[in-house]
Amino acid sequence: MNRSNGSASDRSETPGPAGSDFLQLDTGEAPPGGLSDWLTGRLRRAIADGRLPVGSTLPAGRVLAAELRVSRGVVTEAYRRLAEEGHVAGRGRAGTVVVAAPIEARPARGQEVAWPPSAPAPSPGAVFAGAPGTDAFDALRAEPARIDLSPGLPDLTAFPRAAWLRAERAVLDGLSASGLGYGDPRGAPALRHAVADWLARNRGIRAEPGEVLVVSGTAQALTLLAGVLRDDGTRELAVEDPGSLGVRQHLRGQGLATPPVPVDSEGVRVDALRACGAAAVLLTPAHQFPMGVVLGGERRRDLMGWAGEGGLVVEDDYDAEHRYDRPPVAALRSALAERVCYVGSVSKLLAPALRVGWVLAPAKYREALVAAKRFADLGNALLPQLVLARLMDSGELERHLRLVRGRHRRRRDAMVAAIRDHLPRAVVHGAAAGLHLTVTFDAGFADTDLAAAALARGVKTQPLSWHRQSRGRPGLVLGYAAGTTTGIAEGVAVLGEVLRRGL
Repeated sequence: MNRSNGSASDRSETPGPAGSDFLQLDTGEAPPGGLSDWLTGRLRRAIADGRLPVGSTLPAGRVLAAELRVSRGVVTEAYRRLAEEGHVAGRGRAGTVVVAAPIEARPARGQEVAWPPSAPAPSPGAVFAGAPGTDAFDALRAEPARIDLSPGLPDLTAFPRAAWLRAERAVLDGLSASGLGYGDPRGAPALRHAVADWLARNRGIRAEPGEVLVVSGTAQALTLLAGVLRDDGTRELAVEDPGSLGVRQHLRGQGLATPPVPVDSEGVRVDALRACGAAAVLLTPAHQFPMGVVLGGERRRDLMGWAGEGGLVVEDDYDAEHRYDRPPVAALRSALAERVCYVGSVSKLLAPALRVGWVLAPAKYREALVAAKRFADLGNALLPQLVLARLMDSGELERHLRLVRGRHRRRRDAMVAAIRDHLPRAVVHGAAAGLHLTVTFDAGFADTDLAAAALARGVKTQPLSWHRQSRGRPGLVLGYAAGTTTGIAEGVAVLGEVLRRGL
């Protein structure tokens, strides 16, 4: 029997009223044969309008089924659908918890923020007025929005909490007292071995554990590299255009100039890289941010030729593991190890909050990078390193990747369908992989105005112009991995409405 149909056999034969004080649910309102659809809709609406705020717990399935006098399968099916949409998540003994409310969402309990009467709230979209400052992303994150389509986040509700806790207990059980002291600034040996194995399996990179330097994410990797390159005489690190505004700001903050190199449908233009004269370049070849292209085979050969002549490539392996409609591509580091400095992290695999990443540098820079890491913080926190190593070695990280890849694909599909319906004149870039799409338009308007108008209607995005150094077509960078299919569809519909009304 298909429980999703909510057929008459799903009703208990116990006589009497069939209802629950929880949300004043009354099964008499359900259409014939549609109990699961009805219950899912009622719960979804309560999450949207704030009666079930983020952080609240749903009744146990057996309890709600008993109160409604329906089979437990009806409630289980409704909870399953909400979990697939990203609204709720199972928390073991803690029950089923509301984790995302994209439509008319209220803040989680205890997170309400009231503006002081004497200080008016800033107008929505003010963050898009003028050129983005160094605090642009902080300011944008602080902007309230009922639907957040910002790029850069995986599905954080899918974080493998149970597996992490199991690994953490196992690590603590086997850790001696001396293991709680200061560790190796290069990183825990267990994690360096695990990373070397992970890169060999998943990115085609053959490296010894001694070549791996554990860092606090890509941001710290760039900080350390910028200092080492600057001390070696490098004053410029060329970057892709369009390319990440955040990375560009970070490098400039470390004293490096960032000359732009244009990107087209095959990736970075190596002829333009040669012409700009920079001795080093930062690339995202597996899934270029923000356009989503893969560095083509001919371009790879040209780039390797440029590097072989003395150039240095800093490879940010951005979004490499998240692919849907194309075969995998090996990392550049696998082809020319001594001219490529490879940077990776678990921010898009697990969560940015872990602050764990790694650098594989050419031998020329290795000792200087280790010294810079030592003087920066004496090394990453040990316990998260050991837990992550256990997840990598046990296969849990691969299992997690397979899970989120399926979720991300469904949300990608929902965004592509919504764009087709509501933004029919938009050109979609980078749909085959990654955690975001970029759309461009031919219309003569400022994409910052579009982003501001959308934010005023409760939808948060990033304008493509933020990530450009040269002029180009207006566009938006739209993240889908952390959203829900319903929220994604509504958010894109709002963008379409804003464009139809002329901003």
